[in-house]
Amino acid sequence: MAQKKSRVSPLEFRETAACEVVEKSRPVADVARDCGVTDQAVRNCVKKYGETRVAGSDLTPSERDRLRELEKENRKLREQLEFVGKPAWIQRVKATHSAGVR
Repeated sequence: MAQKKSRVSPLEFRETAACEVVEKSRPVADVARDCGVTDQAVRNCVKKYGETRVAGSDLTPSERDRLRELEKENRKLREQLEFVGKPAWIQRVKATHSAGVR
């Protein structure tokens, strides 16, 4: 018995499979099972998808590095702000517990 050919083009399949994994955080094995392909085929699609997404961005490599640095600094500042916003007695309690004083 002859198999029916898929109506989905290989390009559409790759993009759909990669989107399921990357954007919807589905496991590779589940996507592969649903599509009827091997895990490695889906991994290859995800890798290719990642390369095209980075290549398609408007940022230069130096701008991407700078953005990464700024995001890191932003995280650090948010943590400091969160710490400053806590009541002083909580800060003292944490400091004494972390120093091993009871």
